[in-house]
Amino acid sequence: MRVVVDLTRCQGYGQCVFAAPGVFAMPGQEALLYDPDPSDEQREHVLRAQAACPVQAIHVDRLAGHVPGPRPYPYPAADAGDGFRRSGRIVIVGASLAGVRAAAVLRRDGFTGSLTLIGDESHEPYDRPPLSKQVLTGRMPLDHTTLPRLRDLDAEWLLGQRATGLDVAGKRVRLADGREVEFDRLLIATGARARPWPDEAEAALDGVCVLRTIEDATRLRRRLETGNGRVLVIGAGFTGSEVASVCRELGRPVTVAERGAAPLAGALGKVIGGIAAEIQREHGVDLRCDTTVMGLDADADGRLRAARLSDGTTLEAETAVVALGAVRNVEWLEDAGLAAGVWGVGCDAGCRVFDINGVVTDDIFAAGDIARFPHPAYEFQFLALEHWGNAVAQAEIAAHNMVSDQTRRWAHLALPVFWSNQFGINIKSVGVPTFADEVVIAQGSVAERRFVAVYGYRGRVTAAVTFDQAMWLEFYQRMIERAAPFPPDFAMVGRPAEMLPVPAEVPPRIGVAQGATVVVTGHDPSERRATLVRRPQ
Repeated sequence: MRVVVDLTRCQGYGQCVFAAPGVFAMPGQEALLYDPDPSDEQREHVLRAQAACPVQAIHVDRLAGHVPGPRPYPYPAADAGDGFRRSGRIVIVGASLAGVRAAAVLRRDGFTGSLTLIGDESHEPYDRPPLSKQVLTGRMPLDHTTLPRLRDLDAEWLLGQRATGLDVAGKRVRLADGREVEFDRLLIATGARARPWPDEAEAALDGVCVLRTIEDATRLRRRLETGNGRVLVIGAGFTGSEVASVCRELGRPVTVAERGAAPLAGALGKVIGGIAAEIQREHGVDLRCDTTVMGLDADADGRLRAARLSDGTTLEAETAVVALGAVRNVEWLEDAGLAAGVWGVGCDAGCRVFDINGVVTDDIFAAGDIARFPHPAYEFQFLALEHWGNAVAQAEIAAHNMVSDQTRRWAHLALPVFWSNQFGINIKSVGVPTFADEVVIAQGSVAERRFVAVYGYRGRVTAAVTFDQAMWLEFYQRMIERAAPFPPDFAMVGRPAEMLPVPAEVPPRIGVAQGATVVVTGHDPSERRATLVRRPQ
């Protein structure tokens, strides 16, 4: 059996832990861990846990559904013409969470035509969040991360095949082995990869790791099991902070080097990032903020020996984990004539991809980490979200729209939701915390590490972040959707005696396409074209 918990919905009540303690565990107040592939002997216990979950976040033998909230429009199942639904050809490039979820929704909604999934990894599609949590600690074997019921999709799986090009006019995807796969409609879901250490020679040293794939997790897990020296984590975003948490759980000494003012500051702002910094240091992390790793040194055998820091010191380290964010997988689209670049693939709120001229395409869609789309709740700012919940929700919208006519298409209006388990604390967020100018502690206690931080922008609520207070997240989600006034003024449980908003100190918003050079050619309107000038590598 396969178990999937939609942790964007889980509110940490813990009934599942009592019903099936052999499958679910909650080492902190709300940080839920579980085995996605329990033995059949656990089935009855898991089904009891599923029934007991107050928010119905537990799914058995199927992928989780879309993020909670009303359906965008009160229309029935899609209909793009019976002929297409019966015999059309849909190709999905990217066989990870977004691609697999889209395929499942297509079949669920009655698409019986040809369905092909292309993935560059040779493994069965798997869930990535456990890689930086249960897998690294050894609580979960790697083969338990596989996504459920993939062979029931009646699809052609081209795994271990890398897409190298796209012929938009000819409707063909080119593969690395020379084959071409034809399509009527295409979903781009190639996601992102870990950003490598910029110096190739240093990145190749024995002991320098990244964390994104099963191979990465296997390599890092082996080093954490067999070594006892210091681990250096370069970057204190969510992945870097979760790796640091695992190191301390395993008793390994760890130093985190963060060029910014605080961990998680890029996502949550400096104020809440400062609280995260206190938590890391309380758990024994050697946290060094405003510090850049300038270089990595090796011994005579090519093994990592030390790192040179911007403060002039040298830090001895046995392992370095490079956690510098992600690079979107757009190289295969370079000559396709689409609005694709380092920012991802531009699309409208219905997941239809823009071409380089800014005109929406009718047969090419995007979903998941690679998609950049406008969100009306945030002044139509284009967002690219590397979150599990967004991949699921956006994939469902894309799949629906691929088999829908124009009048029945939906918009991807779900608010971003993400979670992170680190240092025994469940951190969850709804909205966009960086779209804010102020933040206030609206409930709970920072000293007890159980609180709700609410973000505001120009007098309205735009986001909320909870530390072990997930039960309140849906309440604040509704406030964001209603553009409720900031600061919130409700008689809430745990409300402080005085609301004291402070500057959120979030990073400045910089246009992701800033500095992009576009050349426009032609004179007649029918001839004018835009071309993106790419920088030499």
